[in-house]
Amino acid sequence: MSKPTFGTHPFLLGFDELERLVERTARASDGYPPYNIERTGEHGFRITLAVAGFEEADLEITLEDRQLVVRGRAADEGERVWLHRGIAARQFQRAFVLGDGVEVEGAKLRNGLLDIDLQRSAPENVVTKIKIESAR
Repeated sequence: MSKPTFGTHPFLLGFDELERLVERTARASDGYPPYNIERTGEHGFRITLAVAGFEEADLEITLEDRQLVVRGRAADEGERVWLHRGIAARQFQRAFVLGDGVEVEGAKLRNGLLDIDLQRSAPENVVTKIKIESAR
């Protein structure tokens, strides 16, 4: 007997897409750049990515099918000769899956840190009565 997954569990109807989102996000992460996620109030979150060496023009933030994608492409540095290079400046893509009702409020680049502020709308507790029709 196998363990049920999100898509096959009998009490979780319509969650099959969630399993695909988790798999897609797990494949997209390689550990660079490092990041933090913090709570900023009752319904707020902040993602902070360490993007030393990147300028605002080198970064792109998009929202694609409930997935927040941050891309960085460092500009060509020309003819610099490095004796030691410890600060990574390679291109990257980092993705975060956002739940329903989570909106991006804005982003700021400051001192080599990219802050992305998110806000979850307060869920409404809706009760709907379903009419039962006779099968006659």
